[in-house]
Amino acid sequence: MPIQPWFTEAKLGIFVHWGIYAVDGVAESWSFYDGRVPYDRYMAQLGRFTADRYDPRAWADLFARAGAGYAVLTSRHHDGVALWDSAHGELNTGRDLIAGYADALRERGLKVGLYYSHSDWSHPDYASVRRPGPFLDWEDSPYAQAAAGAEDPAAWERYLAYRDGQIRELTARYRPDLLWFDGEWERDEEQWRIADLAALIRSEVPDVVLNARMLGEGDYATPEQGAPVVPPEGPWELCLTVNDSWGFQPHDHHHKSVDQLIRYFTETIGGGGNLLLDVGPRADGTVPEEQVERLEGLGAWIARHSDAVHGTGRGMPAGHHYGPSTLSADRRTLYLILFDAPRAEIGVRGLIGGVRRVTVVGSGRELPHRIVGGLHETPGVLWIDPPAAADLDPCATVLAVELDQELRVYRGSGRS
Repeated sequence: MPIQPWFTEAKLGIFVHWGIYAVDGVAESWSFYDGRVPYDRYMAQLGRFTADRYDPRAWADLFARAGAGYAVLTSRHHDGVALWDSAHGELNTGRDLIAGYADALRERGLKVGLYYSHSDWSHPDYASVRRPGPFLDWEDSPYAQAAAGAEDPAAWERYLAYRDGQIRELTARYRPDLLWFDGEWERDEEQWRIADLAALIRSEVPDVVLNARMLGEGDYATPEQGAPVVPPEGPWELCLTVNDSWGFQPHDHHHKSVDQLIRYFTETIGGGGNLLLDVGPRADGTVPEEQVERLEGLGAWIARHSDAVHGTGRGMPAGHHYGPSTLSADRRTLYLILFDAPRAEIGVRGLIGGVRRVTVVGSGRELPHRIVGGLHETPGVLWIDPPAAADLDPCATVLAVELDQELRVYRGSGRS
């Protein structure tokens, strides 16, 4: 079935990796999996996870200022620690940290997403991949056994009942608009009983959006960290950290600049995707100032160029314009993103048909343009005079190219 329209219109979501791992600032779940932190020391963080400055309305306000349409919170990572007072399993925060988040997002008109890991490396009935250090003998390792589904059948049934119980709690309590699954790589679709899980979810929230890590039931692709050179077909989402870490790690000061984030964002939406930009709140619930600054900077650029973001879709294929582009819903306005101040005319190749006018988004300044060349079915090149310095955006300038017909581009061996 087609994906929910709100998802493709959102363009920007905020990923929130928040859990007990923020107490000591260690990697979420992976720090004990890789043997960097002893398991007992990792779990001891649960007693110090205070969330004493957690203000979900402040989060929602920040996400709205960033220009986001939705957010995704890690309700339970691979470590098995639930952020709500679950009646299933032994590990949770003892109080509900999700309800306030869901309510605050909806108050601001944002869609509610929840992350949940298929895998639970702490559950006694899960063929655990937990290890004190690298395995020397892969074939005999718990990871290899788990990957092969070699657990005790009765234990596996108990584990699936636990998982289903938690999913019922999440869907019944919070009615999420999106469920973002992870940890699927350890087993196949049949072992996870994905079809049954999807049916369970949709019985509670029929219109829920599911990511591709629900294997055969997912609605959209989720590449991580690296922007695809060739955008995926269909709906997709780039998951990207603001610095190098998903959760809060106080030593990680490698924050991407606002300019870099705008590049990631525009290249993603120009390829028909959404950007899911990750922040890692501290254990007390506050978002680091450097990440607040980046979100607000991105949001300010989006607000200045809303026409080129909202109500648009995938732009021209690579090679027609040196930068990303988006296309209005009626396919008659092409938005060109310019990352650098142009030193000469801006060229657009392969446009079939004429151009009514070109303006700078924001200032509204009209720019002279002309089509040069062309022979038989091969169109000429659209040349646009560069904007004056006063019309340039400090981060990325956008030009609106109004076409005299719906966009068609020449691809060298025919038209599309």
